Amino acid sequence: MGLLQVVITLGIIMLLVKPVGSYLVKVFGQEKTGLDRLFAPCERAAYRLMGVNEKEAMGWKKYLGTVLLVNFVMLLLVYAVFRLQKYLPLNPDGIGNMPPALAFNTAVSFMTNTNWQAYSGENALSYFSQMVAITFLMFTSAATGFSVAVAFIRGLIGRQDNLGNFYVDLTRAITRVFLPLSFIVALVLVFQGVPQTLLGAVQATTIEGAGQTITRGLVASLESIKHIGTNGGGWFGTNAAHPFENPTPVSNLLHIVCMMLLPTSLVYAFGLMVKDKKQGWTIFAAMGIIFLVMVATVFYAEYRGVPAVDALGVHGNMEGKEVRFGLSQTALFTAVTTAATTGSVNAMHESLTPLGSIAPFAEMMLNNVFGGKGVGLLNGLLYMILAVFICGLMVGRTPEFLGKKIEGKEVKLAAIAILVHPLIILAPTAWALLRPESIASISNQGMHGLSEVLYAFTSGAANNGSAFGGLSANTNFYNLGIGMVMLFGRYISIIVMLAIAGSLATKRVVPVTTGTLRTNTPLFMGIFIMIIVVIGALTFFPALALGPIAEHLAAYAG
Repeated sequence: MGLLQVVITLGIIMLLVKPVGSYLVKVFGQEKTGLDRLFAPCERAAYRLMGVNEKEAMGWKKYLGTVLLVNFVMLLLVYAVFRLQKYLPLNPDGIGNMPPALAFNTAVSFMTNTNWQAYSGENALSYFSQMVAITFLMFTSAATGFSVAVAFIRGLIGRQDNLGNFYVDLTRAITRVFLPLSFIVALVLVFQGVPQTLLGAVQATTIEGAGQTITRGLVASLESIKHIGTNGGGWFGTNAAHPFENPTPVSNLLHIVCMMLLPTSLVYAFGLMVKDKKQGWTIFAAMGIIFLVMVATVFYAEYRGVPAVDALGVHGNMEGKEVRFGLSQTALFTAVTTAATTGSVNAMHESLTPLGSIAPFAEMMLNNVFGGKGVGLLNGLLYMILAVFICGLMVGRTPEFLGKKIEGKEVKLAAIAILVHPLIILAPTAWALLRPESIASISNQGMHGLSEVLYAFTSGAANNGSAFGGLSANTNFYNLGIGMVMLFGRYISIIVMLAIAGSLATKRVVPVTTGTLRTNTPLFMGIFIMIIVVIGALTFFPALALGPIAEHLAAYAG
């Protein structure tokens, strides 16, 4: 029954890939749709308000500069909201201002689409902060990632340094994709019992006669864009395990589908935009195979359970999980949230079996298994460029991708992005394990304690936001350290990819001949997967060997 639930859920996602992907092509290709009458007036009003010329074309440098400027301004505004929320409206529970380091970490987290939370949402943020800062950035950060991915695709197929207009891409992503989908999902969540109110907390009396404070708020609206935009985080500290965020199996299914909907559809849309469906399906299949391996790993590990407990006749690992979801929906949720770099959790990842925890580790370390809004596709294309270059060297052919020659400049830029990712994970982890103050935040010593720290920095670098849960990360060291890792993890790859797009956009298209290395075949898909896995294994295996792998072997050794 559990396996059937997984198959049905993945089947629903696959049925939505083509129609949603086709719609995305129309949105970012500025093609006419039946919804133009509804959206076009709103978009024109937004352009006039911003003083934007929607016809202006941007080269890669201007596009990148605009992305960084807009994001920096939003970061400052949101930081100010967190530091001043005590004096701002819509604060019925009287929540105070955020400390500076925590405010920095939170602002960076939601600006970078990471949504790492070193705080408990219901106790640290006012309704105003949740709406004006958190929910606002959930829309804009997701739309930024989408826009950059689309700009890169334009560079691949372009004939000149014209990546589009960032303001137009950002606006259309919000008005035509995220707002409509979030509105529909929010209504369904309210139907399932998720709160949506401006009223403050209520006092209740438990069956035992004790007093209880029940926090509520605008949960449904936040939850919808949280998963549609692969943002993560949550209104409550326990995230999607909280019954107000995720009350029923139906809401859990909706969360999973929403997390995978746009990342998978964007890969299909890529094939349509480059006018090579086989190329799009090749990348989709490669990502899908890796994803299914990860699902199978965590599924098997959690059903197999812990040897010591299994010997007592208790089968399966239900520690840290919600009974209403069970092992199968928890295992799938775990694989999905780290594949789509969402970070939402419906179980405590701290309580996963050591083997089961390797799956979320691996997906974040690879950071190209569908990924969040645009991130997975961009990182996948980085590895594609590297794979094309390596294959070209092996067979003695000039490396080409979609008719554009891959030369030293593109390979060097791709290598920078690929190497920075492990650097900003492993170096801060090593530093944290050398400092007595940061070691004091670890709730478990030994192998599991190392995994807690490694997971935190991996989550930040991959802009995922999920946490192992055993690390007390609300300290100045972790707030500032993880905050910087999130910034590097987000913007270095954006800078590199737009630079590559600008370089490729000005290159002429080389005609296809019998000597052309085809990148849309099953053979190349296998090579593509092997390069991803080999580079990931060589980079991260030593760190994993000291953490979850060693813990897994120790558990079976008794």
